[in-house]
Amino acid sequence: MKPGLQILMICCLLANGFVARAQIKDSTTLAFLQKDTSAFVQVTSINISGNKKTKGYIILREMQFKEGDSIPTFALAQNLQQAHDQVYNTTLFSDVAITPTFISPTQITIAVVVKEKWYIYPTPQFQLVDRNVNEWIKLHNADLNRVIYGVKFAHYNFSGRRDQLRVYLLNGYARNISFAYSAPYSNSALTEGFSVAAGFTQNREVPYRTTRFNKLQQFNNGDFVRNVFSVSAGYTVRKSFFKKHSYVLSYTLQNVNDSLLSPRYNPNYYGSPKSHKGYLDMIYSFQYANTNNINYPLRGLVYGASVLKRGLEWKGGINMLMLDGYVARYLPHGNNWYSSFQGYVKIKAPFEQAYINQRALGYGDLNLRGLEYYVIDGVAATLGKYTLKKKVWSFGVPVPFKNRLASRIPFTIFAKTYADAGYVYSKPEFESMLNNRFLYSGGFGIDILTLYDINLKIEYSLNQLGEKGVFLQMRGGF
Repeated sequence: MKPGLQILMICCLLANGFVARAQIKDSTTLAFLQKDTSAFVQVTSINISGNKKTKGYIILREMQFKEGDSIPTFALAQNLQQAHDQVYNTTLFSDVAITPTFISPTQITIAVVVKEKWYIYPTPQFQLVDRNVNEWIKLHNADLNRVIYGVKFAHYNFSGRRDQLRVYLLNGYARNISFAYSAPYSNSALTEGFSVAAGFTQNREVPYRTTRFNKLQQFNNGDFVRNVFSVSAGYTVRKSFFKKHSYVLSYTLQNVNDSLLSPRYNPNYYGSPKSHKGYLDMIYSFQYANTNNINYPLRGLVYGASVLKRGLEWKGGINMLMLDGYVARYLPHGNNWYSSFQGYVKIKAPFEQAYINQRALGYGDLNLRGLEYYVIDGVAATLGKYTLKKKVWSFGVPVPFKNRLASRIPFTIFAKTYADAGYVYSKPEFESMLNNRFLYSGGFGIDILTLYDINLKIEYSLNQLGEKGVFLQMRGGF
């Protein structure tokens, strides 16, 4: 066999995972395969199957090569893996397989086989008013009166172009009627997108102050005490695979019960004595995301930054300028070991802010593991998280009946340990026991990853206050 043909065939086998490095006896050929940049293969065709709803050109848009392109033989396996990750990260598919076939020593065809997720979810809703499950159980004894129920309709691939439609009809401890639609591929070049949303919410309970022990005090008089109407429009630009620019303009009109602004509660809630407030938010954000799995990364890099301008003035009342940035690095170490670092920083100006603009850590995903029961307000904050994990078990459970979703339900279990650190600055008049001091926590736990990248986290955490406990979190793949 000619050396050039031999190299191409070995590359084909490598790309399909059939030949391990130790099995190649000719070290000279292997070295040439890895270093030579003169040998190329041409992609003569890309054949897509399994996409019953998704448009084929949406899949092709997420692949960095197209029909007619030539790929260096030494980079073929890397290119196929990258294309797999990019198509999978559309979150449209539960499985993606990309396989090359040599039709000549210098030409290949590529087969892309996808398995679509179930996109339509008219589902009943059961939501907690509280920030997390632990708070609901520990502070309110799992009171079922403190839940929101109703119906959510979601279509995650409405026209086959990865456009999403969500409609919420919720009642209970709070009411919510809202809709949102986003279309990330709205132009012919598939590089621009838009989104629109509107909603009306009523709340029976509103946090009006954070205590010096970093607990939220709630205003509740038995009736709905806050009404919020909001509308927004967004525009996105994503000309490459990993970088995205987003622009959002939103308007919010809300009013609260007059008593909430009295000296007994918090006259600084809005930064003004008026119980109703309308304000404009203008947001620009940039994101770079290059990971193997956007929902549960084990390899890759994510970073970004955003600028938010609230209100049309620069100080007083609701006006605020907020800058934030984040970075996350995910590293594989071999033998199923992985580590990750996540960093986040934010700052608000001016430092004199209304109460509703002072949220920092303890809201959403921005928290130290082990301090889930606390909120830390302020005008500047930083947070760092480190996790070391090992994949300890992977298996599948057969589904006893035929369905479109999956013939087996996969489970992957990771054991992990972690450590977090953070700091929040606030003005002296708003200082609490966790403000203006170094914060740290740590612990260990397991992550259970299953169908559609649903992730159940069970964590045993300790914090600097000497407190410890088990904390639960669950996230979905959509």
